[in-house]
Amino acid sequence: MTAPSAYLPQRFGHSIDLDLSKNEGRPGSTELLAAVEDPTELLRRYPDTSRLQARLAKLHGVSQESVLVTAGGDDALMRCFMARTGRGRQVLTTRPTFEMIPRYAEQSGAAIIEIPWRSGPFPTDAVLDAITDTTDVVFVVSPNNPTGAVANESDLRKVASEIALVVLDAAYAHFADDDLTDAALEMDNVVVIRTLSKAYGLAGLRVGYLLGPADLIAELSLYGSPYPVSSLSAAAALARLDRPPSDLDRFVGEVKRERTEVTRILRDLGCEPLPSQANFVLAECADAEWLVSGSAALGVGLRRFPERVGLENAVRITLPGDQRDFERLVHTLGTVLAPEALIFDLDGVLADVSRSQTIAIIETARSYDIEVTREDVERVQAEGSANDDWAVTKKLCSLAGVESPLKEVTERFETVYQGSDDSPGLKRHERPLVDPVTWRRWAGVRPLAVVTGRPRKDAEEFLARFDLLEPVSMVVAREDGPLKPDPAPVRRALEHLRVSRAWMLGDTPDDVAAARAAGVVPLGVVAPGDDVTRTRATLVGAARILERTVDLEGLLP
Repeated sequence: MTAPSAYLPQRFGHSIDLDLSKNEGRPGSTELLAAVEDPTELLRRYPDTSRLQARLAKLHGVSQESVLVTAGGDDALMRCFMARTGRGRQVLTTRPTFEMIPRYAEQSGAAIIEIPWRSGPFPTDAVLDAITDTTDVVFVVSPNNPTGAVANESDLRKVASEIALVVLDAAYAHFADDDLTDAALEMDNVVVIRTLSKAYGLAGLRVGYLLGPADLIAELSLYGSPYPVSSLSAAAALARLDRPPSDLDRFVGEVKRERTEVTRILRDLGCEPLPSQANFVLAECADAEWLVSGSAALGVGLRRFPERVGLENAVRITLPGDQRDFERLVHTLGTVLAPEALIFDLDGVLADVSRSQTIAIIETARSYDIEVTREDVERVQAEGSANDDWAVTKKLCSLAGVESPLKEVTERFETVYQGSDDSPGLKRHERPLVDPVTWRRWAGVRPLAVVTGRPRKDAEEFLARFDLLEPVSMVVAREDGPLKPDPAPVRRALEHLRVSRAWMLGDTPDDVAAARAAGVVPLGVVAPGDDVTRTRATLVGAARILERTVDLEGLLP
């Protein structure tokens, strides 16, 4: 027997502190935990969900026998598969839809018929035409996940009239213009899946429930685990349900406002958002992978579906329902898709310093009878202070057991790098990594800034020597304040350019850290002479790593 495919939640190679990839609601108040009575006793006893069952029955105006508490909506869904279908049978749903439906069909051995439904009215006629004698269940997800499209009461009644069982997954019903739950409860062959994970913000508790005719609920209760929800989860869920409805109404209202706004913003940014009545918006984007990776580099998690047919270029964005988080989301979308400026590190990005500064570090160390390699230099730069060659040199000396004042190390370095009347300096070997024509073309579209740890005189001398200085709107140099990874020099560039959205290209972890902390999309580049594998390993926080600086051309919007 072939093992079923694994469920793989979205993974990020970045540190995410605003995760909008899972449709979770706003976190509940810590008062919920304080409201749990005698938690110690709850921990030692098997769960009793009868109070929660009664509270949910009251909420929906049904008998307790018409409610089954489950471990989230997933458990409710799985019970329907276990009870009503199996090998040699078939179920019917739409495509795309909630991904656990085809997974549970696979696990149960049932064939699945999927009717296309991307947007617009529910495909009622196509669903009815697809029903056969072997069709056990029709699953209707409304609002649909991941599209946000909705069915109406007429659709539901027509389908229910032609099949033994309809399962209405109404996980996002709070956010829809019309909640089909009451209409579904009038039908004797429809069960409704609800959850406290979305609008109530309790995804971590894993509390869901089934509503429907008492005989159907009794049948479904025979399947699955006898204690699906923990005592603490049930108690906290009760506390949440007992809070004033106005709290839920405010959150739902905020989500709806954000939904309208983000739909407009995405359209203005060149994406194609689908109409949604859920707490998320699905949008077609020219480069979905870039939008997700660029947002992740700024700490914002979005969801894409690269393995799902028809969704390869789609990105799903959950609405946070919080003004501050929403403002951050809007800033992130604009920064990734429509940067107002480009910021560049100098060494290794605009200047090939593989035969100048790197060699100067090695030669300065050698003046102290210390032998270091290019790999040693890369390793120390990856640990920090990569924008200060003098500090890197001093650290390498210290690691070899030689302590020398920074002033002395700096003087020796500068002698090797700058040269003297008797000996030309290594800086003569430096070459540009962007040609003036490309540089001017970039500057013609949006302003350019250079943020470097070099002294201003050295930075501007290099840029002028290769006809790169004139198009630059701003050079932030060593004298202007703290060095990267402090975000101050990047912020200084933003302030001078009078922009808030930018990309920054750098070759060290310090560049990446400074960019992210300043709210700028960090891009990595492999500096000439650097090990590609090591660079990719050290620049894990970058939205994308380029082989060459000029490869930025293919990424620019």
